Formats: sequence, C-alpha cells, structure tokens
Amino acid sequence: MARIDYFFTTLSPYVYLAGTRLEAIAARHGATIAYRPLDGAALLARTGGVALADRHPNRQAYRLQDLRRQAAKLGLPLNLRPAHWPTNGAPAAYAIIAAQTAGGGDLGRLVHGIARACWAEEKDIAEEAVISDCLAAAGFDPALAGKGIWTAASAYERNLEEAVEMGAFGVPFYVTDTGERFWGQDRLEDLDLHLAGRL
Repeated sequence: MARIDYFFTTLSPYVYLAGTRLEAIAARHGATIAYRPLDGAALLARTGGVALADRHPNRQAYRLQDLRRQAAKLGLPLNLRPAHWPTNGAPAAYAIIAAQTAGGGDLGRLVHGIARACWAEEKDIAEEAVISDCLAAAGFDPALAGKGIWTAASAYERNLEEAVEMGAFGVPFYVTDTGERFWGQDRLEDLDLHLAGRL
C-alpha cells in the first residue's frame, strides 16, 4: 500500500484550495496519508525561501491574482485578505496531530475545515472554540482542541525536521514512499498520475 506524507500548514491558502482532492486520490489508489502539519515560516527559512512580507511587490501582486484564479477554477469561496490572517496556526496544527492519534473522524475534512474557517469563513483558527467546532464537524471529539499539547508540539517540531530531510521546501507538499515529491495543490493531478503508474 502506497503512503503519502502530506506536509502542510493550517494557515496556507493553497492548503485550503487543495480541498479534499488528496483524500480522493489516495482512496482511488489505496494509499494511506500521514498528515504532517508544521511551521511553514520555519520551513521556508530552512530551505532558502522568502517570507511573504519580504517578497518583491511583483511577487506579492501575482500571488493575489493566482489565488483569485485558482479559487474561481475550483469553485471555492476565498477571501484574499481574511480578517484573522496571519494568526497563530500552531493550536489548530496540534489539534490535527491529536485527532490523527485519537482516530474516529475524517482527517481530510478536518484539515480542509480549519483552512476554510480562515480563508472563507472569517474565523480565527487560533481560538479553541473555532478548532473545537472544526473537530466536531469532522467527527472528532471537540475536546481534542486542548488535549495532548506537549505531545503534539513535539510531533509538530519533528514534522519540520522530517520535511526538510525528505526534500520539502513549501506547502502543501506531498512525498510518496518511493521518494517522489510534489509541491503545490496544482500538482495533485501529477501525484494522481504517478500513483497510477502513468508519470
């Protein structure tokens, strides 16, 4: 059975735009997904990236145009300047890690629900109540929002280290168990073709 390590941040608009397509691809090919939330700013710094605020204005303007086009193409509502962004994405990431350990719900729905809360619903995903609502909507115990923080924090840091070791440098980033790497929600079709043996 194929495995996909999915490195992402809870704050990325491109993680939101990925929707639940990864889950559909994995189901189609009988693959498992390891959800690996991490600190995206730290990943950029470790791998030669430039923080959004430090990018040239041309790059910043292009990003906004690209997000608008991608959202329209995918039929997803998107606020290009959400009220609660940036915010602290770590609490939501910890909840995802705790949910993956606990089981019993839909992790893909949880990740998408948290990203949607930020990018389409004007909610602050650093707030425990928002995280709890997302957990419940995805079939998890909402109390996971405040449990296992130390264990989750350790896994969060480990995810960053392993992302760098496995060749990731941005999010969303997908790595197969054969070492094939795919960066960006716009490469999900390529991941699908690869798992089908066509790429």
